[in-house]
Amino acid sequence: MKRNSTLMLCIIASIFVFFLLNLALGSVHIPLRSVWNVLWGIGDEPLVHQNIIWKSRVPQALTALVAGAGLSISGLQMQTVFRNPLAGPSVLGISSGASMGVAFVVLLSGAIGGVALSRLGIFGEIALTVAAIIGSLSIMAIIVYVSQKVKGNVTLLIIGVMIGYVASAVIGVLKFFSVEEDIRAYVIWGLGSFSRVSGDQMVLFICIMAVLIPLSFLLIKTLNLLLLGDGYARNLGLNIRRARFWVITCSGVLVAIVTAYCGPIIFLGLAVPHLCRGIFHTSDHRILMPASLFVGASIALICNLIARMPGFEGALPVNSVTALVGAPVVVSVLFNKRKSEFNE
Repeated sequence: MKRNSTLMLCIIASIFVFFLLNLALGSVHIPLRSVWNVLWGIGDEPLVHQNIIWKSRVPQALTALVAGAGLSISGLQMQTVFRNPLAGPSVLGISSGASMGVAFVVLLSGAIGGVALSRLGIFGEIALTVAAIIGSLSIMAIIVYVSQKVKGNVTLLIIGVMIGYVASAVIGVLKFFSVEEDIRAYVIWGLGSFSRVSGDQMVLFICIMAVLIPLSFLLIKTLNLLLLGDGYARNLGLNIRRARFWVITCSGVLVAIVTAYCGPIIFLGLAVPHLCRGIFHTSDHRILMPASLFVGASIALICNLIARMPGFEGALPVNSVTALVGAPVVVSVLFNKRKSEFNE
């Protein structure tokens, strides 16, 4: 218990460190002392530093922190309910639904309206967000309905993958008929970014996630019972179908909101739960849920920092960084698990 508490405190401390580094490092280097003065409103720091920190870096860092936490919790829930180490937030096609919603708006704006979405500025960004929410929640509604009709987790998993393939096919057709500018806007959205959320959008995003993430902690007992297997969980009084409904709904809404605001962010939700199990050596969700929240937030801040490499003009796609960080983690965890099974 003492070891777990110490590890948790170290992870929380790393969040504060990486948050400050996100504010200080980038294409324009700002000394940590200046960052501290700007945050607390003391001293006489240059106006350009204040604008960079408050209008760009603080929203970006907060978005990364909250999105990383939400995706990691969602991934943990998916891996538990499906008892599959490769299950992730996008496994049920919810991210594909968001992509399909955005693709529909892109097509309608360019082909029917005659105005490229990328020319509409902030209204175009809002349209993308709304379309992503509608698309992802529509697919989630289908998945939740199917989960009430299908008993096996494997069957539901396969249906989710098939929905993803159908969505990808529809997206391909829509891209074929879209104008070039909107195809580019869609591709950029699909690369994922923590910098897209700012101003009132950031406040709304953080408020929504501040409600959803604590609510997901109410499922800790349910997730621990699901670990025992359907037979034991049912004998202990758990309604399996209802439990699966709530876990999938909670995970799906988290993915839908994050994808709508940040685009489809890959590997965070898949890698972080494995990393937490490796760090804390437990399957108890009373430890794994807060651990996934803090580790996911910390790693998202690291990925955002790498994407905005100091001294580098512009920013790399976040998905390129999360894949480079997440893929080795998943491979190493699965390899070590296989190795331990072989030794036994």
